Amino acid sequence: MDFQSLYEKYAPAVRRFALYLCGDRALADDITSETFLRVWSTRGRIRELTVKSYLFTVARNVHRDLQRQGWRRAGLDDKHTDPGASVHKRLEDRQELETVLAELQKLQETDRAALLMRALDEMPYEEIAAALEITPAAARVKVHRARARLMAVRNPIREKLEVSEEKR
Repeated sequence: MDFQSLYEKYAPAVRRFALYLCGDRALADDITSETFLRVWSTRGRIRELTVKSYLFTVARNVHRDLQRQGWRRAGLDDKHTDPGASVHKRLEDRQELETVLAELQKLQETDRAALLMRALDEMPYEEIAAALEITPAAARVKVHRARARLMAVRNPIREKLEVSEEKR
């Protein structure tokens, strides 16, 4: 597979992964670009079965490098709101999203990466394990614990919103 085909096929998945790692669209674009720049500059052969996990590993390493350099996260924007939803509903949804995203950022980097690889890209646990240099069993545990932690944050918000809806 030539580099252009590799980029066209995997860039959207790498960008999505990077976006959920860092929470910033511009930074996700930078991580994606740097990922493919590093892959291109190595000029090594990539086995077809592990391309996605290899690219995610590189993107994760780029993200770590940027964290060490001290980048800052940007806030969420209001560009993509549902025009049909009420202001109250949008506010509640935004609050829930911000809480879950904040908790996602609090997860250990390895746990967050494992969850994103599984949830967003439906990667098999074996590929996640290879990308994170852990066992498949450890990958399963990390994904399970990360999901449980995010649900624990989300459920109290849902319960609170349901109670406020009943009072109306």
